[in-house]
Amino acid sequence: MDNTTVRKRLLELVDEKYRKFHSALVPGVDNILGVRLPNLREIAKELAKGDWRGYLSSAQTDYCEEITLQGLVIGYAKADLEEILRYTSGFVPKINNWGVCDCFCSNLKITKKHLPQVWEFLQPYLRSPKEFELRFGIVMLLTFYIQDEYIDRVLPLLNGATHEGYYVKMAVAWALSICFAKYPEKAMLYLKESTLDDFTYNKALQKITESLRVDKETKTIIRRMKRS
Repeated sequence: MDNTTVRKRLLELVDEKYRKFHSALVPGVDNILGVRLPNLREIAKELAKGDWRGYLSSAQTDYCEEITLQGLVIGYAKADLEEILRYTSGFVPKINNWGVCDCFCSNLKITKKHLPQVWEFLQPYLRSPKEFELRFGIVMLLTFYIQDEYIDRVLPLLNGATHEGYYVKMAVAWALSICFAKYPEKAMLYLKESTLDDFTYNKALQKITESLRVDKETKTIIRRMKRS
């Protein structure tokens, strides 16, 4: 499938109602066609079975969906870790909204088989001054690394992920809510000692209270911890 064919497929799948819905979720992004994610996944899987390297070398980026599609192809592609990470490095600078970021991260499932190597790969992103590079690092942590072997390293990294960008703050809050659901004692200690800014801290508390995995009594305690 060449780029002309890919563009044609995307245009045939445009859903105007969905375009309006999706656009409302990512304010400031004005190049959304309105193609649903299951359709993008179907095309990406087809591309990944063919000459995916050729596709990625000349893929178009006029529309948000074309960027999302590239990320999905990287996730579905069959290659060794080193090559996938090279393509990942080339893709991350194209991320300009939370939707593309989070979709890409969730589909990078090769990470599960190579946790130590990907952990090292992520470290520069977790120190990046760029909002969506940093969000990429954080969402990768919350997707794959909130587990026994890494939790004591994840929490300090979240504390150090300071950035004025809204989408970084929200990613940190999201990650902390998952940490709390899985490791409540560790996360509670972290919250009491953290140097998070008030917005991120309070958002983390809010997300914890919204979690179905946290009991009512604990939620009452969490609400009392809110900073004024």
